[in-house]
Amino acid sequence: MGHGNRGMAFEHLINVTNQQYSNKGMAIINKRPTPVKVLKSKGTRVLSGYFEEKSTVDYDGIYESKPIVFEAKTTGEKRFPLSMLSKHQYDYLEQAHKNGAIAFLLIEIRPVHRVFLLPVETFRHYMVKAKKGGRKSIPLDDLDIYAYEVNRGRGVLLDYLAVVNKLELEKVINQ
Repeated sequence: MGHGNRGMAFEHLINVTNQQYSNKGMAIINKRPTPVKVLKSKGTRVLSGYFEEKSTVDYDGIYESKPIVFEAKTTGEKRFPLSMLSKHQYDYLEQAHKNGAIAFLLIEIRPVHRVFLLPVETFRHYMVKAKKGGRKSIPLDDLDIYAYEVNRGRGVLLDYLAVVNKLELEKVINQ
């Protein structure tokens, strides 16, 4: 499987989950299309083209009257390489967070069949340490401690909004 398709099953799982959230009236979360300039096509099939601009993040929407944005990544290692999130994606998540959005990464660690929600604030901590010569990845042991595992629940395949609820409640309690 090529690099471009490694996250397709994970993306499909998130898309189904988002449809389940929508069907239950819990949230509206959309997959953002990557802007493509089509050079040659046959019917509805694109034969050649290129990405017009860098996309921001994979998903955005509204949850409990708040904007929500996140990037979904999948890795075949038992760690998350920081380089998997491009600078413009990180900058977008940071900017969205600073403007009041719920911003995070959903990370699938394929070898152990687990998914984690990593808040952008926690990811920032790793980026700062990496710039000072620290690790260039987040090991699974750290994800177990500093991220939040996402599981099936409430009739949803990948109930990441349950984790969002927990994080929002912790913010209220810690204010």
